[in-house]
Formats: sequence, structure tokens, C-alpha cells
Amino acid sequence: MMNQPSRLEFGSIVGERYRIIRTLGSGGMSRVFMAEDLKLPGKHWAVKESIADPKIMKIVRTEAEMLISLSHPRLPRIVDFFEYPPSGAVYLVMDYIEGITLEAYMRGYQGYIPQEQIIPLALQVLDVLDYLHTRQLPVIYRDLKPANIMLTPEMEFKLIDFGIARSYKSELDQDTIKLGTVGFAAPEQYGTGQTDARSDLYSLGALLLYLCTGGKYSEWTAGVEGYIRGELPRHLIPIIRKLLRDHPEERFQSAEEVIGELRRSADFQSAQPGKSMSNASMDYAGTRVVAVLGVSSGSGATHTAIAVSHYLARRTHSVALVELHSTAKAFARLQEVVEGIPVGQASSSRRFEVDGVHYWRQTSRADVISLLGGSYRFIVLDLGNGQDNERLEEFLRADYPLVVGSGAEWRVQDITGLARSLQRLPQHKWNYCLPLASSEAVRRLRKELEHDKVFALPFHSDPFEQDDEMDQVLDELFRGVITDTRKKRFGFLKRQH
Repeated sequence: MMNQPSRLEFGSIVGERYRIIRTLGSGGMSRVFMAEDLKLPGKHWAVKESIADPKIMKIVRTEAEMLISLSHPRLPRIVDFFEYPPSGAVYLVMDYIEGITLEAYMRGYQGYIPQEQIIPLALQVLDVLDYLHTRQLPVIYRDLKPANIMLTPEMEFKLIDFGIARSYKSELDQDTIKLGTVGFAAPEQYGTGQTDARSDLYSLGALLLYLCTGGKYSEWTAGVEGYIRGELPRHLIPIIRKLLRDHPEERFQSAEEVIGELRRSADFQSAQPGKSMSNASMDYAGTRVVAVLGVSSGSGATHTAIAVSHYLARRTHSVALVELHSTAKAFARLQEVVEGIPVGQASSSRRFEVDGVHYWRQTSRADVISLLGGSYRFIVLDLGNGQDNERLEEFLRADYPLVVGSGAEWRVQDITGLARSLQRLPQHKWNYCLPLASSEAVRRLRKELEHDKVFALPFHSDPFEQDDEMDQVLDELFRGVITDTRKKRFGFLKRQH
């Protein structure tokens, strides 16, 4: 509740024009009322009453004039301002917006907002933040949180409370008043520096994390990745993680930059097989996921995952190869060889490195989400031949899902069987890899699946080593996504000798 009693009650008239009807809400510094317009019958407004220290009334007046000058479809129009110096009460008259706050919506739907609405909501918030931050005298909102976002019946967003917004003054080192909602406010709002546009971007990250965890978390703490909803677009996670960096210089630097990142990643997600990507998509700085799924035991999924990982490492920056199975043994045996560990004696670390590729053995979904919040350019998931719900979900959500099946004539039907068993699911992104398959087998499978992304993988005895024929196939598979900046050849098995 507002700390001081209100001067208004039912029937009170503000500015000789606005009659108070009822209370809409209240907080520690203000109270908001619905009012009817006596000059425009039937027109309703929201009247916000705040109590200001008479010593800072000039500042309050300047801020009100600034707010009145704003004009954006996702901001309420502020049409009038009144002040009563004896009591310190000030009144802003603004559009009354019909709808429900995001906070109330989340409570009513048990913390669930449809995943397809999260990115559009983020882009709407960024649109208004970009408008505020790029004004001649930038406006910093400083209190982006679910209670200050109104959702209209059409699920459009409006920012409704400018109680602690301020104009950015470049000569200041830090804010004189530390304000904001705990859990959504950036660290610098509590005395470490002046708030600027990056402070609002931190709050956006907190808001997105709140939505992605069903209202459970708004700060990136240990274990939070385990609460992120599994069906959400993967490219959101590294974006949220960067928004929530403690130090402003480590975050995105502008709303425009975040908008570009969201749009580039969305373009990457929606790109159809066979189409070349735009340059913007190739420059996408987020983490992309390649998931390798074997049709059956012995089909070569792990071998292919290793070959793909080292191929990507030779052309891009950091790559992680993740063994998504808590009881798998392949990476443990490999780690024994790499680190010289006695057979059967497990290492205390689940991560080891081979020629620039970080191997993660026996991981869980929570581990994958945590890695997505890091700095890897590519994460390759070795799913083995497991088709349980968890691994199948990761396969379907990947940017590049790779199905690996035997190239033998009598085993090719294993792939068509898998495709038919999952025909209810979208398969346009799938890529089919057939080790040692003949060109006729590839042609026939492409026709049967009505799918162009079917590849024969050549004989490749050492997946750690560069092989020209394998590179040609993978160049085609990843065409338009990575540039050809090849590094030196690898020789893992040769070094072991």
C-alpha cells in the first residue's frame, strides 16, 4: 500500500475534470484510480497519485513533462499533470488500458504462457525500450517487471507504470536513488553505478527467465537451467544468459542489438532445408545445436557425432560434444585414453578436451541447458540410438537433427521405418546420413522420403582426423551456415601411437 493516505476517494474530482470511480492498484509510492472524464462523457482515464518530497518537486515536474512528451503505441498516453505542493501530491492522467497484468496472467495460468508468445512479447518490449533509449535524452525505465506489463485481450503488450523512470545523465557515476524491484532490477540499481539502457536489458532478461521457468526464477542462479521449460526455442537461452550478466559491459549494449539477435536466430530456426542462409544468419552469434540420433545399435551415431564435432571445430570457434546418456560408456573409454587414466578408474571431471573439442560425458538435459548459456558456437549431442522421450525431444528441438542409419541395402528401410513411426512430427529439418551407402541407395531413399537432405558418408576410419571426402559431404550438409576457415589437421589416433 502507499505509505501515505490518499487525498482521493470515490467521487473526488481531479483538475476540475476527472471524477474518481474506483481504485485500480497501489504500491509503496503511488496509487492508481479509474476516473471518468466530465468533459467527454463515457471516456475513462487512469489517474496515478504519487507523493513527492517538496524539495524535489522541480525534478518531479521535469520528469512529468518528459513523460507527457512520449508517444509510442505500447505506452499509455499521458495527457495531463497536476500538483498540490502543500501535500506533495502529484497526479498523472493517462490512458486507461483494458486488460490484465502479466503478473496476474501468470498467476491465473499457473505460471504458463504459451511458448509461441514469448518471443513476440520480447520483441514488443524491445520495441518500446528501443524507443525510450534512443530519444535525444534517453529514458531509462528501471522497473520492468510482470506487474508493470499489461496484456490486452488481443495479447498485445503495454508498459503501464513510469513511477521510477528517469532521464539518463551521462555525467553521473551512479544513481542518487536506488530503486527497482528485487529480482528484476540490475545490480547497478543498488549502488554500483548509474543505470542506463543496459539496466533495462538486464530486467528484460529477468522477465524472460521468469516466463521460461513458469514464474519460479528471475535471476540466473545455480541450478536454474533445470527449471527452464523443455519445449522453448533453444536460441533463447544464450540470449537470456547474456542479458543477465552482472557487468553491463558483458551484456547486449542496446535494444536494437537484442532485436537483431532474436530475429537472426529466429531466421536460423525457420530456414528450410536446401535454402541458403542470409549473411545475417551466418553471423549468428548464439549457440547452435546439432543432434545425432542412431536408428539402431551399431549404426555409427557416436562415430558420426565425433567426425561432425571435429569438422565444426576446424571451421568455427568452440565446440562441445555432449554424450546425452547418463549410463553411456563410449566417452569414458575415450577419456581414459586421452588422459592416461587406468582402465575402469573414472575421472572426477566429466569434461575433457581433444583438439579443441570439449567432450562432456554422461550428461543430462539440465547440463545441456547450462551449456547453452555459455560461449559454445556449436553443441553436438550424441544421442546414441536411444529414442526415449527426453532424447527424442532434444533431437526434435535441435537446429540440425541428424539421423544416422546403416548404408547397407538390407538396412536402409530402418530409416523409413523411423520416419513413418514419427510422421506426426515435423521432419523438414531432418538430415539423413548413411555410412558407406551407395549412390543408388541415397537416390532411392530421397525419393521414398520425398526429402533432399540424404547423404552417403564415405569410409572414415579416424573421425578425429580431417578427411577430404567426409569434408565434402559435411560442407554440403552445413552449406551456408559456416564459413570455410579451415584450421590445421588433427591426428588424434596418430598421436596416441
